[in-house]
Amino acid sequence: MPDTAPALQGERAAPVIDIVVVQPTPFCNINCSYCYLPQRNDKTVIEQSTVFNLFSKVFDSGWAAPEVTIIWHAGEPLVVPVEFYRTAFETIERLRPQQVSLKHTFQTNGMLITPAWCELIKDWQLEVGVSIDGPRHLHDKKRMTRSGQGTFDKTLAGIRLLREHNIPFHTISVLTNESLDLADEMYAFFVSEGVEYVCFNVEESEGQHVSDMMGATGIRERFRAFLARFWQLARASDKVKMVREVDTMITAIFRPNDAPFRNQQVEALAMLNVDCLGNVSTFSPELLGYKNAEYNDFLIGNVNTDSMEQMRDSRWLAAMQRDIDAGVAACRASCEYFSVCGGGAPMNKLYENGSFASTQTTFCSLIQMAAADLVLASARELAKAPREKVVLPTG
Repeated sequence: MPDTAPALQGERAAPVIDIVVVQPTPFCNINCSYCYLPQRNDKTVIEQSTVFNLFSKVFDSGWAAPEVTIIWHAGEPLVVPVEFYRTAFETIERLRPQQVSLKHTFQTNGMLITPAWCELIKDWQLEVGVSIDGPRHLHDKKRMTRSGQGTFDKTLAGIRLLREHNIPFHTISVLTNESLDLADEMYAFFVSEGVEYVCFNVEESEGQHVSDMMGATGIRERFRAFLARFWQLARASDKVKMVREVDTMITAIFRPNDAPFRNQQVEALAMLNVDCLGNVSTFSPELLGYKNAEYNDFLIGNVNTDSMEQMRDSRWLAAMQRDIDAGVAACRASCEYFSVCGGGAPMNKLYENGSFASTQTTFCSLIQMAAADLVLASARELAKAPREKVVLPTG
C-alpha cells in the first residue's frame, strides 16, 4: 500500500486521466544505442489479471476523460503475441463505460509486423507508429540488433506491409547530429516509401544515456533549420501531410483565446504509466522503471493492491507534484514560450538539470522554442507577402 499524505486527502480536485501507458513487456528485440529503457532484457509479460485490475480501477474511479488514449509501449509491444492483445482489448472493452471512448496505439520498431498483426490492427482500428530514423545509413547507425547488425531492412518490410494492407501509420525518427544536416535526404526517403505522417524526436539525455546533442553549440539553430527545410519541402509537394512538431505548434499558438491548454506531463494522473507488474507512475512516462530514492523510484502504488484514491494521495506523488509545480511556476515567470509549453517535461528537467524544480532544458529549446520560432516566422511572412509569392522560411 502506498504511503499517503493525510494533509492532502480530500483536497485535490478529481484527476482527469487522458492517457494510459501500458508496458506489455519491458523486453525489446533490438538494442538501439540511444535507448533509455533500463530493463529491455526482461521478458516478463503483463498478466491479463493486471490489465483487468488496471482498467476496472480507472473506469470505476470516474476519472477517465471522455476520450482516453491507451499507449502500449515501454518495450517492443509486438514481441507479445497477437492473441494476448485480442484478449486484453476485449477485457478493456467490457469494462469501458459507455460515455468513454478509447483509442489504442502501438509504437513499434516494425520488424515483427506480419499479416496477422495487420488483421488485428484493422479489426480494432489501432493507431500505429513505426520507429525509423530515415535511410539505411542513418537508421542502422543507431538502431541495431543485439548482435550489432542493422535493422533497416526488416523495419522497412514492416512499413511496406502496412501500406500493402492500407493501414494508416506515422513514423517517429530520432534526429542525431548527422541527420540534422540531411533534411532533403530524409524528406526524399519518406516520400519514396509513401510515408505521409512524420514525427521527429531528438536524441536526448535520459536515464543512463547521455546525448552529445544536449547542450551542443548551435543545436537549436540547426534543429530549426532542419525543421524549416523539411516543412518547406512538405508544403511544396503535399506528399508528407503532417510534420508533428510543426502541426502541433500551429495548433498551440493559434488556438482560440478561451481554448483550454494542458500539459499532461505536469498534471498528476493525467498520464497514468503502468509497468508489466502493475506498478504505477505518473507525469513523464519515461520515469517508469528508473530508480530514485527521493521519490520512491517515481512509483505511487500498484493496480493489483492499491486503489486509485490511495495512489492519488500517495506522499510520493505529493512530493513529485510539489517540485514539478515549482518548476512550472518558474517557467511561467521566466519563459516567453510558456503559453505553448505549459511547463515542459519533468523527465528532461530532472535528467538535464538535476531537478524537477527547474526551467529550460535543451530538449524544450528544440521541440518547443525552435518549432515556435519557425511557425511565428512563417506567420509573419504570410501576413506581409502576397499570397502567390509566399515562400516559407528555410532557417
